[in-house]
Amino acid sequence: MKELASALTLRRARKLYRERRILDSPQGPEVVVENQRCLAFCSNDYLGLANHPALVEALQQAAGRYGVGAGAAHLVSGHSALHHALEEELAEWTGTQRALLFSTGYMANLGVASALLRRSDRLFEDRLNHASLLDAARLSGARLLRYEHADMARLAARIEAAGGCAMVASDGVFSMDGDLAGLPDLARIADASGAWLLIDDAHGLGVLGEGGRGSYSHFDVAIGGNRILMGTLGKAFGSFGAFVAGSEVLIETLIQSARTYIYTTATPPALAAATRTALTLVRDEGWRREKLGALIERFRDGARARGFALMPSRTPIQPLLVGGTAAALSLSAALRDCGILVPAIRPPTVPEGAARLRITFSAAHREVHIDRLLEALEQCLAGRSRRVAGPKRLR
Repeated sequence: MKELASALTLRRARKLYRERRILDSPQGPEVVVENQRCLAFCSNDYLGLANHPALVEALQQAAGRYGVGAGAAHLVSGHSALHHALEEELAEWTGTQRALLFSTGYMANLGVASALLRRSDRLFEDRLNHASLLDAARLSGARLLRYEHADMARLAARIEAAGGCAMVASDGVFSMDGDLAGLPDLARIADASGAWLLIDDAHGLGVLGEGGRGSYSHFDVAIGGNRILMGTLGKAFGSFGAFVAGSEVLIETLIQSARTYIYTTATPPALAAATRTALTLVRDEGWRREKLGALIERFRDGARARGFALMPSRTPIQPLLVGGTAAALSLSAALRDCGILVPAIRPPTVPEGAARLRITFSAAHREVHIDRLLEALEQCLAGRSRRVAGPKRLR
């Protein structure tokens, strides 16, 4: 106990202590957090569906018929007609033979890697991959080999030097930087080595590609064979859960061998009903992606005019690099005083010296919200410039 207490004290001293914020409102552009109404730029509700009336109604109606809990794992008695229908619709939408629901994206990545890899296998991953992909490698027991971020030449060289690999895994959209993986090159390299290609498209699905089909669609790369899609449903879809899509033999293998699928209770059937409604909106309401894109451009243009150094992202994830942990926390706190909620992202989530504000946008935001954010950033940076090392300026 003393060691734990000491570790917590040290974490506080290093400005790395994590604290939860108590939200007392639905997700949306404006939220109530700890009795303060704030304009939020930190949610992954990219299309503004988390509080959509149609999703709420679908959830309520399905709960009235199917109840609240699934009661058991999918392979026992928890696989409802709603789950099955959603899997079929996701497969059709992604252009794959099959799709399989998981409780979370974290569990999906763990399940895929542990089911497909052996201890003698090699798994290559981008250094900026999400923690779930790194933990998936550890759980599988395969040898994890990491390559420098987005360095396809280095990846190919490392695979050749290692004598091949069993899987290449990467984020589709990197969650802290907002940039895209070079998916065509990843597919080519994986094909050449006969390896699985696992793309975690948590932040691309619903946002990129034709009809919001994600990173594979954005780059016109087909899913199937050795190519696997992992998509989450709690971000652009505004619901909860995740799925894996790919070939028939892949999905059947996961049903038989993915421990994070076999040994966990299925998500509530009513959530599947809400997600089916979300899928319809994602597919049919392209204006949401168009509006989101326009808001992103408005922010980037305004930031550029003010000299803020943004990272090269065209996705809803717009990181504002600050550098020092204390400086990032101070800037976040100053924004909070202005009624703007943008938490600081600190190590170990990002590398040392790369603390930032991870600003995210939703189709539910309005232009006036973007302008207010830009004004608040400018005000906070000007007011604290003598005490806080703010974001680097463009030269």
